[in-house]
Amino acid sequence: MASEIDVTMHYVGPTDGQVWLGVQQGIEEANLQGGFLGQKYQVKVVEPNELESTNVETVVLLATDDDYIMKVAQSDKFAAIPVINLISSSDALRDVCLPNLLHVTPSESMRADALAQWQEKNSDKPAKVQSWHEDFVKFAASQLNNRFEKNQGEEMTDDAWAGWAGTKMVADSVVQTMQYDAAFMLNHLKNDLVFDGQKGDNTNFRENGQLRQILLMVDNDNKIVAEAPLRGFEGGLDSLGKVTCK
Repeated sequence: MASEIDVTMHYVGPTDGQVWLGVQQGIEEANLQGGFLGQKYQVKVVEPNELESTNVETVVLLATDDDYIMKVAQSDKFAAIPVINLISSSDALRDVCLPNLLHVTPSESMRADALAQWQEKNSDKPAKVQSWHEDFVKFAASQLNNRFEKNQGEEMTDDAWAGWAGTKMVADSVVQTMQYDAAFMLNHLKNDLVFDGQKGDNTNFRENGQLRQILLMVDNDNKIVAEAPLRGFEGGLDSLGKVTCK
């Protein structure tokens, strides 16, 4: 029998609210899956001023302000460790193109491009852009929504999806590779990630660290009216936001 794998992810951010519930959901699903493979997963909460002195073996998950995200990602200590931004949509964080900084939530420019596509085809119908919705049913999204509501007692939102995805993609990578060393994980996430985010297509990271993904157009009645990229726009998922570091 293969030796047991014990993976600890380190998290800095609130321990209440949707992003934390998403992280918890990801850990629960990882342990359910890992139980058959001799794998155990846990998330350790770290105070912002204690992270620099913490022994991080696999990944850092951040649900913090932009300044702190930059401070961590630029620290020599974390140069070879995946630093995963869960909630900030700042274009500036993506433009820096730090090699260890990965972004799960969609950027400002991705949301703007999705809205522009919608308005070009539907100029008389207002809509907003979301990365998740409690009524999304395609691509096994309904099952994820149901699991989340059952386990966490709330409907899943954008932040909860990001917390779940950031956690679960790490666990899925361990399942696929049987490795959890930080340097290996960083290379794997950047270059070889195959992750089903329940949004259609396997998601992966761009050169600038941004996760490619479908976005949802939601009308004023809170109904999903379209998925971006909309049909007819060239580039597929890469028609949303910046793709490279140039």
